[in-house]
Amino acid sequence: MDDQALAHALSPMERDRFERDGFLIVENALTADMVADLLPLVDEIDRDERKRSNADPDARMNHYDVIGRDPRLLELIDLPSTFAKVWGLLGWNIQLYHTHLTVNPTAPPGKTLEADGLELGWHQDSGQINFDLETTPRPRVSLKVGYFLSDTSEPGRGNFYVLPGSHLRNDFPGTKRDGLPYGAEPVCVAPGSAVFFDRRLWHSGSANYWHEPRRVLFYGYAYRWLRPRDDMQVAHYLPNCGPIRQQLLGASPTGGRGYTSPTAKDVPLKAWIESI
Repeated sequence: MDDQALAHALSPMERDRFERDGFLIVENALTADMVADLLPLVDEIDRDERKRSNADPDARMNHYDVIGRDPRLLELIDLPSTFAKVWGLLGWNIQLYHTHLTVNPTAPPGKTLEADGLELGWHQDSGQINFDLETTPRPRVSLKVGYFLSDTSEPGRGNFYVLPGSHLRNDFPGTKRDGLPYGAEPVCVAPGSAVFFDRRLWHSGSANYWHEPRRVLFYGYAYRWLRPRDDMQVAHYLPNCGPIRQQLLGASPTGGRGYTSPTAKDVPLKAWIESI
């Protein structure tokens, strides 16, 4: 575990903002060199997956369980500029439970924002959880960190849209899931920015009318008792990972009970946090 993370600990202001709005922006989470290194990698994954699935070149794509594809993606699991904020919000009993790469190509010739609109699709994350849990609001359970590799600093570039504060209500605060509800706003960020958001936040992707594809790597963190949302093909990483990374990759040295009644062996992150 890198002690540099302590310089990026969650501040009281950041906590208040996340609790109030349901999301938080961290600028320059990735250096320019990291972005330049990751761009050809994610473009290669996108090309391979589109070919494998015979997808249309203009289609918006979600490529799941990407972390096992390259060691450079493993480095983001406990990135110093973001990870202390993850455990600052969720605590120490956490794991990575979901990764995906979203690629939103530029709109085909002839499509315009004026004529074709934003093409929104509002939703909360985690699927069936939103029907099975009974409270209002439902518990947080997980959050995501989105690493933006493309420039979405202006509207119309496939921006991530959010409804600030909507994580505190279960129902959709609008009339149409493809419309633009009151209070909705685009998240406009430069390459290298990280966007943290509560899984309950009502959010949406949007159409991309810029000249460059919009690429984002999403890392989802959840409590260790929640089943992973992906198949998590990460066994090849474990022999070379330290105890905390092994925890984040889903390891439980004491077996099944270690997820619901963890011992110190199961959650080395706890001891590391308590030692600082």
